[in-house]
Amino acid sequence: MTKYFGGLAALKNVDFCVKEKEIVGLIGPNGAGKTTLFNCITGVYPPTSGKIIFEGKDITRLKPHEICKLGIARTYQIVIPFTGMTVLENVMVGALFGRRGSISMSDARKEALRCLEFVGLLDKRDVLADKLILVDRKALEVARALAADPKIVLLDEVAAGLNPTETLRAMDMIKRIRDEMGITVFWVEHVMKAIMNVAERIIVLNYGEKIAEGRPSEIARDENVIKAYLGEKYIL
Repeated sequence: MTKYFGGLAALKNVDFCVKEKEIVGLIGPNGAGKTTLFNCITGVYPPTSGKIIFEGKDITRLKPHEICKLGIARTYQIVIPFTGMTVLENVMVGALFGRRGSISMSDARKEALRCLEFVGLLDKRDVLADKLILVDRKALEVARALAADPKIVLLDEVAAGLNPTETLRAMDMIKRIRDEMGITVFWVEHVMKAIMNVAERIIVLNYGEKIAEGRPSEIARDENVIKAYLGEKYIL
């Protein structure tokens, strides 16, 4: 897949696959094209060339809501809650517009409560979303995505800005998304401690191109990745 913005190539011939129930990491410097890749997968931007195939279906030109209904949900690097709504109402939006299609408000509420319990926000369900601190806003983003009943969830920097204790909780939550909910995880992250210890496979972008792909142990000592991003060998 390739994506141009004017004369700038944000993605250049990026080719990869994510297998069912994998946890795959996506790393690289700022401006490498990671979020652009997520935006192309989820229909925010159409790629300039190339195809996106999901479960054998070409979804390249589908709209974001159509892609969500097929089973692809996401979070955002800059958290975007519906600030005039409660935490519970925010997550109900995910349930109402997700893969289940038309469901009742009662069923949407039940699913939202289940997801809030999963991410640890059940006791804050009646709080307005704009009153949450950063770690809770991050959890709310995840809960809203999970409420859409995805087959794969795209997580964009869920550990960014968190302290060490919060980061460990986020790592555990991501493992549980796959292990307990059976959802595939594709995860952009800059916190190396988190992604190196949770992801089973890591893809590395630099200037819009894939420069490496492999197990964390391989990526940690890859000379191209060290030069472009890590700066030194990462000790797992």
